Amino acid sequence: MSSQTIFPATRPPAPTPRRRGPALAALAIAAVVLTGCANLSPEHAATPVQQKSRDWLGADLPLQQTDAQRAAARERTDALLARPLDAQAAVQLALLNHRGLQASLHGLGMAEAERVQTLLWPNPVLNIGRFVRGDEREIERGLEINLIRLLGRGARQEAGARALESEQARAAQQLLDVAGQARRRWIEAVASQEQLVHARTVLDSASAGAELALRMRQAGNVSALRLARERAMLGEAQLAMEQARLQASRDREALIRALGLWGDDVAALTLPERLPDVPADFRAAGDLERQAVAQRLDIVAAKRQSEALAARLGLTRETGRINALELGIQRNSSNEAPTQRGVELTLEVPLFDWGQARVAGARQAYLQSVEQTAQVAIEARSEVRVARAQAETAWRIARRHQDEMLPLARQISDETLLRYNGMLVGVMELLADARAQARAVSAGLAAQREYWLAEATLSQALLGPVRDAAAASSSSPSAASNEAAGGAH
Repeated sequence: MSSQTIFPATRPPAPTPRRRGPALAALAIAAVVLTGCANLSPEHAATPVQQKSRDWLGADLPLQQTDAQRAAARERTDALLARPLDAQAAVQLALLNHRGLQASLHGLGMAEAERVQTLLWPNPVLNIGRFVRGDEREIERGLEINLIRLLGRGARQEAGARALESEQARAAQQLLDVAGQARRRWIEAVASQEQLVHARTVLDSASAGAELALRMRQAGNVSALRLARERAMLGEAQLAMEQARLQASRDREALIRALGLWGDDVAALTLPERLPDVPADFRAAGDLERQAVAQRLDIVAAKRQSEALAARLGLTRETGRINALELGIQRNSSNEAPTQRGVELTLEVPLFDWGQARVAGARQAYLQSVEQTAQVAIEARSEVRVARAQAETAWRIARRHQDEMLPLARQISDETLLRYNGMLVGVMELLADARAQARAVSAGLAAQREYWLAEATLSQALLGPVRDAAAASSSSPSAASNEAAGGAH
């Protein structure tokens, strides 16, 4: 309510009405121009991570926000489960069903919202006051805007963009973790299934040997000691069969968890019978360390953090000595005096706090981030060297089993069979040779499994840190020899 309506008897002549149409139109156009560059698009924030998924993994990471998007993901899941699942299909299935990845994509939308917030101009502050002094009625109107926020708007926009890039790097790292874990769990599940089939073969052979020894003992052709040894072999084969069955069940459940399957999808999951063959040549060496430094996500995230702190340091330097700077427009009206108009500037006097502590703290935070980035790069190069050494050693071991040990075991078995047919050796020697060949096959399967695990670890190490604790231990060269020794026992 204005003073004119309170005192109609003393009101001055009515002023000529002002045409406010052009002014309001200009204000509306200005508002559209200032906010036109601040469009919010959560899908746009997830695009870089989805592109990395296609480039690095050859798999899609769809954003599932609507019923139609979730239905499309369901159809792709059913199509993948309709046939035996290979390693690439396992990665794609994990990206379609991992809820944590979808949560990270929604988090990117939150970071995008914060970035867009930095693009917006600060809201003006409207002050309206009504004061009464005797017969005087005074109305004050003021419009203020924070100049500090305007001065630091560019630096805040840069910091917001860097923060979004850091979130995208973290989401991409989670993408690599999920894909790498799915690939390793698939390798372990297929290898355990193959070892289980081999354990059944060994058990059948041991059962036949024990039955034959029992009949020969009844005929008086073998000693009681020999019969006891054959029974002991049968017992060991039965125990190995139980262990192989348990390990296959564990690895299959680990794969199901990595793929995010539940309900009917668990029963629909089928795996191939065996792992792919070990390649004839190891991957080209190249400059893997330089490649890792250029593209590893942890290094990129550390760089983005340093750049964000640098932008924040620039903002602190710009506003370090001034904490409050406001510009206001005043219009005060009274029933006893002419309308008062003017401009008001509010400035905090830096008498005690000159902002030197904030600037120094921001600078130290930036220097700390630079040193941390260098340390991340050093550790990344070392991790790549170790992963490559483990993969190359596992490849040599697997190739030696495939090219030398298994052919020699088959040759020995063939020669023993010839001597058995020529009645130069007995049936017990033939059974002992069959058990030796079974141990060679088991060791070859273990070496093949360790190579593919080491190769998966190396591939992930070139793109980001390997955070799966089981990957580092299982990809060591000693793991294959230990497992082979267990099979031989």
